[in-house]
Amino acid sequence: MAGLVAAALITITLGTPHDDSRSGTATGYVLDSACLFVKNIKKPLNAGKCALKCAKAGSPLAILADDGTIYWPISDAIPAKAQNARLMEFDAQQVAAQGKLIERGGSHAVTIETIAVVPEGD
Repeated sequence: MAGLVAAALITITLGTPHDDSRSGTATGYVLDSACLFVKNIKKPLNAGKCALKCAKAGSPLAILADDGTIYWPISDAIPAKAQNARLMEFDAQQVAAQGKLIERGGSHAVTIETIAVVPEGD
């Protein structure tokens, strides 16, 4: 009985999965998240070398869309997996990240299924 109560409390505490995501593409520059907020950058700085240093130091990378939307790359695995290693090769480049787009509380996230550089001029 105690195990059943504990399981019920865990379910109530953690909640049940609520999938309000939709398939889509987040397109924008891969940038350091701290610079997006602190320096209010709109494009890559220093040919990406700055953001790459920050990412290697553990600062999360994000995708900044042309309309100003910031997409947080997240994992839908449990336990979640960090996404920086996956994004570092695209640092300071414009990318198209296809996957699940999720919006909660004004924040936007993308679970990346595929990611590719957007050719210049597109």
